Amino acid sequence: MELIVERPAALDVHKAQVTACVRIPDAHGHREEHIAEFATTVRGLLRLRDWLAAHRVQQVVMEATGVYWKAPWAILEDEFDCLLVNARHVKQVPGRKTDVSDAAWLCRLAEAGLLKASFVPPKAVRQLRNLTRYRKTQIQERSREVNRLHKALEDAGIKLDCVAADVLGKSGRDMLDALVAGTTDPEVLAELARRQMRKKIPLLREALEGHFDAHHALWIGAILAHIDFLDEHIDRLSNAIEEQIRPFAAAVELLCTVVGIQRRGAECILAEIGTDMTRFASARHLASWAGQCPGNDQSAGKRRSGRTRDGSKWLDFALEEAAMAAIRVKANYPAAQYQRLKPRRGHKRALGAVKHTLLSAIWHMLSTGETYRDLGADYFTQRDPERQTKRLVKQLERLGHTVTLAERAAAA
Repeated sequence: MELIVERPAALDVHKAQVTACVRIPDAHGHREEHIAEFATTVRGLLRLRDWLAAHRVQQVVMEATGVYWKAPWAILEDEFDCLLVNARHVKQVPGRKTDVSDAAWLCRLAEAGLLKASFVPPKAVRQLRNLTRYRKTQIQERSREVNRLHKALEDAGIKLDCVAADVLGKSGRDMLDALVAGTTDPEVLAELARRQMRKKIPLLREALEGHFDAHHALWIGAILAHIDFLDEHIDRLSNAIEEQIRPFAAAVELLCTVVGIQRRGAECILAEIGTDMTRFASARHLASWAGQCPGNDQSAGKRRSGRTRDGSKWLDFALEEAAMAAIRVKANYPAAQYQRLKPRRGHKRALGAVKHTLLSAIWHMLSTGETYRDLGADYFTQRDPERQTKRLVKQLERLGHTVTLAERAAAA
């Protein structure tokens, strides 16, 4: 194989140790391998860095194994050209599976330039990503706690959620706190209603009459305390994210012009893809990396599965929330696209097409700095009026009508 990288190094990374292989030229013009093992503690990784520097390594390659690659990457990224590769793309020779052979095989592939780098955003974006992902888990946990609260109220026979749109609103929370404190009289509880809820006091009296006892007070009190803790935690994370994302404020504002994307969604999207779109050759490359386009599996002239590959689930969460918000807004291109595809392809695929559209728009916006320009709800009808007319005529004829078309008179 042709020599592409003269002094490559490859790391087989595990939780407690890392096996390193270096291939360098010897005095006789041949290639020689050097193998060593290091601990994954900071001291061990610093020794690894010095060992690689002593061999004048040009490129360091490692597989994306869980989260274990992150510690070596943080130590080595400032000193070497680091390359993270997908483990699925690196096939080991059958019958030769050891840490040493893994590192040696990876090093040989790097030497020949046969490895494709995975996208690793800059350190600032990785830090932002850690915060946005953790905030998302806390928001999801809060949703689960709210569901547990509804379950506990049903167990106690309290039908507050049948009257109040939000049981954790001001009125609902006052009633729940009073229940936990020991007040079970529905007359007294209903009087805690505020503003518009006071119109529903007769309904509240009936809904708040249950069999709420001491164990419900303990159960629901613990749930409410956990929800309060999560709310405080989410607010603290949001403040930290706002500080961390300040250098990318212009990009956040740009993404907020896209229909369906709010500030929190823009923060999550930027944390996953960054702001430098030169990492992706085109919008199609970004969609492929994100797993937001059909797969390509073709052999012997036959197209097999077109299943969408897995991408970042965190990016998918943000895009799905944005797409769901976009299709609920009338008179815009994503909603028209969804309505056009849903009857033929179903909800999931139609929503997937909208997510792909939004991601493509984001790539172009971050590449050019232009704000979002919607194509309009009538894009598909105005794109080919004659075809649209024929389609509508056929529909009427199938219903038994005879259709005669006449040109509309020009306005005076």
